[in-house]
Amino acid sequence: MLSALRATEPAKYVIYVGFLAIFALFAVALRDSGFLTTANLLNIIQQTTSVTVMAVATVFVLTVGEIDLSIGSVVAIAALVAAVTMREFPWPLGVLAGLAAGVAIGFVNGALVAYVRLPSFLVTLATMGLLAGVARSLTNLQSVPVEDDVFNALFGSAALLGIPSLVLWSVAAVGIGHFVFRETRFGAHVHATGDNAGAARAGGVKVERIRLACLVVSSTCAALAGLLYAGRLHGARYTLGETDLLTVIAAVIVGGTRLSGGAGSVPGALIGSLLMGMLNNGLILMGLSVSDQMIVRGFIILAAVALTLRDRTR
Repeated sequence: MLSALRATEPAKYVIYVGFLAIFALFAVALRDSGFLTTANLLNIIQQTTSVTVMAVATVFVLTVGEIDLSIGSVVAIAALVAAVTMREFPWPLGVLAGLAAGVAIGFVNGALVAYVRLPSFLVTLATMGLLAGVARSLTNLQSVPVEDDVFNALFGSAALLGIPSLVLWSVAAVGIGHFVFRETRFGAHVHATGDNAGAARAGGVKVERIRLACLVVSSTCAALAGLLYAGRLHGARYTLGETDLLTVIAAVIVGGTRLSGGAGSVPGALIGSLLMGMLNNGLILMGLSVSDQMIVRGFIILAAVALTLRDRTR
């Protein structure tokens, strides 16, 4: 029986058990504070949509054995580019401009990592600082309002059959990401590259292209997250996304993706994202400060990394 239990790899289900346990704790402790109301639960999902979108892409990046530290800065750049474009042009051009900025940044990051063979940590760290400066100078530290009602509805406040658009964006991102990750040749090549790049290359996998593609996907999803922020907040600012990197990485690692590459879980990233959002929501309802929330997230990351590395060395 013990061998059968080990064969099921119970570590994979820790995140789900932990999520349910924390949800039950908040449900009891905050039963008089509105935690269990439909409005509050939907609010948690909507507030974590941008993080969820980025977390799905980060699963690919970490699984392939790389890391992207620039996603928070890409969020701000894409949102600002879209908002500035929509001052003079229709909203579809604003959306295309924001997404194009993400694609271009991802292509530069990916080319430097895959073909120049620079470490992704250093490349994206440099890009993060560079883009943060560009975002601050792009609008001279000023907010840029977005007044297009169609854009704000599609990327923020609209609903379809009573389901908020932000919830639909989360479902779409997770559904597409999980299918590509588990059911396509590209997903298989991502796993193979992260597990053993040399063996993958010998087996015919275009390792450089896979790494490039993963970093392009990461920046593009970060750009989409920026558009979702702009739609929800009806504007863009250089500070958008600046605290998301820690949250996204925490969500992905807690969800079961290995830092060392070769294994990941898109559904786990979703649960990790919702867990981060639920913690923030619950701690706010308890009256705790932002610094306390950051401390809790830091402990969760440490615990998740410890479990991941332990599982890897078995």
